[in-house]
Amino acid sequence: MTQLELLLPFAMPPAEMARDLLRELNMPALATLLARAGVAERHVSDGFSRALPHEYWLARQFGGPVQPDANTSPALAVKAMQTLALPADTGVWFILQPVHLHIARDHLVLTDPRQLQLSEADARALFALAQALFEESGKTLRYGDAQTWFLRADDWSALQTSTPDAACGHNIDIWMPKGPHERDWRRLQNEIQMHWHAHAINEQRETRGLKPVNSIWLWGGASSDVASTQNKIEETFTFKNAQKPFAAHATRQIAITSSADVINAKPQHGLLVLDKLIEPAMAGDWSEWLARFQAMEAAWFAPLLDALKNGQLDKLMITISHNTACSSFSVGKSSLRKFWRKPSLARLAS
Repeated sequence: MTQLELLLPFAMPPAEMARDLLRELNMPALATLLARAGVAERHVSDGFSRALPHEYWLARQFGGPVQPDANTSPALAVKAMQTLALPADTGVWFILQPVHLHIARDHLVLTDPRQLQLSEADARALFALAQALFEESGKTLRYGDAQTWFLRADDWSALQTSTPDAACGHNIDIWMPKGPHERDWRRLQNEIQMHWHAHAINEQRETRGLKPVNSIWLWGGASSDVASTQNKIEETFTFKNAQKPFAAHATRQIAITSSADVINAKPQHGLLVLDKLIEPAMAGDWSEWLARFQAMEAAWFAPLLDALKNGQLDKLMITISHNTACSSFSVGKSSLRKFWRKPSLARLAS
């Protein structure tokens, strides 16, 4: 049986804008898939969870708990290290990401890390400075890629952390790590901020119109001593240069460029994440959101609908989300025979 999990983070627009935005979309294939699918599950948060609904959903696909702990980010650091072929020595590891904090009138705001445009050379230079400071405090820092580093801090295992996307655009005070040793974290974070503040790399970035890399973000703490749990996913489809700590270790990692690559791979239980809507949604750029979403119709939704019709794909699970809700729908060839269900994008507004 061929089965594909399709995740569309931020495909659900804000309730107050949904009617106007959906009216602008001409997506008959997606409208057919959603209208004739059955509801599989729905999760709702209060907006103050330390990860977004789709992030908890992703964590569950890779062995996380069915009922996630909303007081901390998913424990993904060790699996993310596996994805990047890094050894995880015995201990507690966190994901550490270089970020830009915007100085508002009376608080600091975390900006979208996707906007950082951090080169490999600049990232390694900044990493070397941070690594020396962490080593002075008895902590091990390892380099994954330009935007994903890993910190071993066994004594920080009880820290409650937030994913960058959950905290993005907000006053960071309530999203910062909380719990035992939070002062130790803040001290090291402040030291790194001071060392990076006037660094030549940041001066050069600002002359090029780029945001300075002026802080780091800690999340995803996990112990390498905990036995690995069973993934629900057997294949993950990834795009070239994709940086996704959540696309954790699966049986097969398959690089793709188009829907044809996914369909021809005949996934037994594959995962495809189309995450191009996150950035414009978090920035409130709804014109760009519409353009990117509309482009997915011909590139993805129409081919996947055809694959269901002709038997190349037996089952398609579609999961859509925004910042407080995540809904999943299941559709197969038999579902498409429900002709009385007229194509509609209404489920994007629910």
